Amino acid sequence: MRIGELARRSGVSERSLRYYETQGLLEAERTPGGQRHYGEWAVDRVIRVQALYAAGLNSKKIARLLPCMRDADGGPSEVATPLLVTELTEERDRINRLITDLIRSRDVLDETISTASAAMGAAARPRHAAAGAQAG
Repeated sequence: MRIGELARRSGVSERSLRYYETQGLLEAERTPGGQRHYGEWAVDRVIRVQALYAAGLNSKKIARLLPCMRDADGGPSEVATPLLVTELTEERDRINRLITDLIRSRDVLDETISTASAAMGAAARPRHAAAGAQAG
């Protein structure tokens, strides 16, 4: 497939695909006219690269990791080095800390929303209705 189709199918810009190629994250065959041509495997590769970027890994680390992963076509997978496994474990731990922090932030927001909603509800009731409820 040509670069435009890969961009459309993966949801990634052509510019990003060219960048991935320069970083060693994606390979393209060239036609005699110099146009890039990608196999079906490239869609899954680009989606994996995007997921790894979203997880906070940089292009150098992704380039070292990709050979250890299998593409949908069952392409070769090299054995990871102990250093790479350590680095990936550290990345996973960092992501877990971020998730914990995000959950804590969400809980604070939930509590604030609940408190604000209750205050708005009390403020919206007429004072005499609230006073009558207390007197009764």
